[in-house]
Amino acid sequence: MVNVVASTPGLFPLPDPAKTELSDLKGHQKSDLVDGEEGTDVSAVYDRVRTELVERQQAAGLDRIVEGQARWDDMLAHPLTVHDNVETGGIVRYYDNNNFYREPVVTGELTESGDMAADLASVGDVDGLQAVVPGPYSLSKLSSDEYYRDEAEFLGALAEFLAGEIESFPSVETLFVLEPSLVETPPGDGQDAAASEAIDTVADAIDTDVVVQTYFGALPEKVHAHLLDADIDAVGYDFVTDHEESLYNINEYGTKDDIALGVVDGQNTRVETVGTIRERIEWVQESTPGADFETVYATPNTGLFYLPVNRFEEKLDALGEAATTEEVHA
Repeated sequence: MVNVVASTPGLFPLPDPAKTELSDLKGHQKSDLVDGEEGTDVSAVYDRVRTELVERQQAAGLDRIVEGQARWDDMLAHPLTVHDNVETGGIVRYYDNNNFYREPVVTGELTESGDMAADLASVGDVDGLQAVVPGPYSLSKLSSDEYYRDEAEFLGALAEFLAGEIESFPSVETLFVLEPSLVETPPGDGQDAAASEAIDTVADAIDTDVVVQTYFGALPEKVHAHLLDADIDAVGYDFVTDHEESLYNINEYGTKDDIALGVVDGQNTRVETVGTIRERIEWVQESTPGADFETVYATPNTGLFYLPVNRFEEKLDALGEAATTEEVHA
């Protein structure tokens, strides 16, 4: 038997009533609101939404609870866009879809800001609390550097910045490090090892289980091999977008003792049945005869901000039921 843990990569959709309320408070679109200097009324809206998102995950029976990242209008770029030494540039397409973010332009030293830690602390005492952070390599690809002026130094500075943020976190059960750029714009020779070392720096900042969640497809073979060198507890694989190549990587190069499986589509409104989710988990188990996983994190393959709120909630319910009704046979 393998322990199946229902989890998510966070980045939840903001409910429409909250969007309207925030727009009324500020007199303009919400995409312009998150600048690190929200007023009391705006902060109160985000606090209320955070509470609602936590309660909704608990109602769905998820084993890991995230704070939801409702403030992250710029998605993975958020921790930089709220930093004092970062200016926001123009609107940029977020990977290959119809979502957009404000490009962070780093103009000074990336010192600790405490922004993510404050959001986590606001959750309070919750069983199974999970932190979510962008990975250093993905942040390097989503932003521009006008301060460090060196690719390797910039990646290292981002890793140290994230490590400093994580060291201020309250106690959490799991840390999910989101690294879609490892797939979308994979590092080349030399940089693949540097990306793994940067992830190592992030993982070493916390004494808990660390999962590096990759998505938008399968990792290139060499990038996957280098990622396994990092001192992390699990790699997350996108079994929605490219299940065959993800399976090949596992069987050809191995993986960690634990694994995260992206088995729910975070970008499609079609809601998977409980049976479908279980079948996908069991298929991976049956198709990796050389692996003996201790823990399987069952999760959407991407962040969930792409979805309408009702579909998002239905997917949480299906995921929670699929993972907690019974353990999956190896």
